[in-house]
Amino acid sequence: MEISAKGRLEVRITPADVGKRVSVRRLGEPGTGPEKFTDTVGVLTSWDGGVLMITRRDGETVRIPQNTLVAGKVVPAAPARRRGPAATYPELARVAARAWRPLESERLGEWELRAAVEEVPREGAAPGHAAPGERPAGTVTGRRTGFTRRANSVLPLGDPGLPLDAALAAVRHWYGERGLPAYVQTATGADGTQELLCAELERRGWVREVTAELWTGAPAPVADRAEGAQVVLSRTVDEAWLARYQRKGLSEVALRVLSSGPSVWFASVPGAGEGEPPAAIGRCVVDGRWAGFSAVEVDPGRRRQGLATAVMAALARRALDEGASAAWLQVEADNEGGRALYRALGFLPHHAYHHYRAPGKPEASGRSGRP
Repeated sequence: MEISAKGRLEVRITPADVGKRVSVRRLGEPGTGPEKFTDTVGVLTSWDGGVLMITRRDGETVRIPQNTLVAGKVVPAAPARRRGPAATYPELARVAARAWRPLESERLGEWELRAAVEEVPREGAAPGHAAPGERPAGTVTGRRTGFTRRANSVLPLGDPGLPLDAALAAVRHWYGERGLPAYVQTATGADGTQELLCAELERRGWVREVTAELWTGAPAPVADRAEGAQVVLSRTVDEAWLARYQRKGLSEVALRVLSSGPSVWFASVPGAGEGEPPAAIGRCVVDGRWAGFSAVEVDPGRRRQGLATAVMAALARRALDEGASAAWLQVEADNEGGRALYRALGFLPHHAYHHYRAPGKPEASGRSGRP
């Protein structure tokens, strides 16, 4: 907190500081506890009508009446990182996007509109896996969805070249033509993230549906872990790997997205018996200096046996062989087991990311818009 030479707390922020990272202290809410003050750190996203809105690292917005402020100051744009690879948000956003490539994309200024539309079996149809190039058994045309929001959302890394309302209207029209809801992927909590855009989307009624975090670390310490299990690496995904993957009945589109990326590897630990699904699986995309880990799944009956670590160690060794020196992964806030594992392997949160969905139904579409 900002303290004057006379020892008094001072408010040293103004509405001109909107867009900057601030630390404020306010009087606590009546009846909330014995603490007299409440501290908030985040990006000041608005200061209107005597009310401050501050977006914290996790994307949550805090409303603070101006008359409750007792101290405030501008602080560095991002907290210092004690360890882990140095990286900006835009760099990581582009690397992560290349690991989940869409089937089609279009530029809107510096925004990228991304889509990977797949047909979904209607109710009563028998789903089934398919090899790349083949349609899953039981697929019926007419109902559409997008495989993974990461490949079916806007990546807004700069100026769309239009006023925001016009850009969002163009986004809704583009996804509506494909029978999809419009999503915008944003991030908070690091240098160069999009707290102001998040606030503008929320003012327009866009709904935040998903929040997760991107963590970074180094592949070398992961690769040094003893495997303790046989791990098989492959360039292609097969039926056995898919049997352990949490998504079932994947279409050709989904398989193409899974196999996308500059250099993709799939890992599996064989199951207990012939014909059994793998005990554990994982996926890694090597992209220059970065290795991105995903789809780490373990048979619930085989957890806490080091299988996830074994999978990641094998993938990390292969990534090192291909020249990777840094690593990233994405993990949801409620995945306590995954977060504990990744922290033990040396990963730390870099930023939070969010998917905002447009209000209402998809626009300008003659196709089904159900996700």
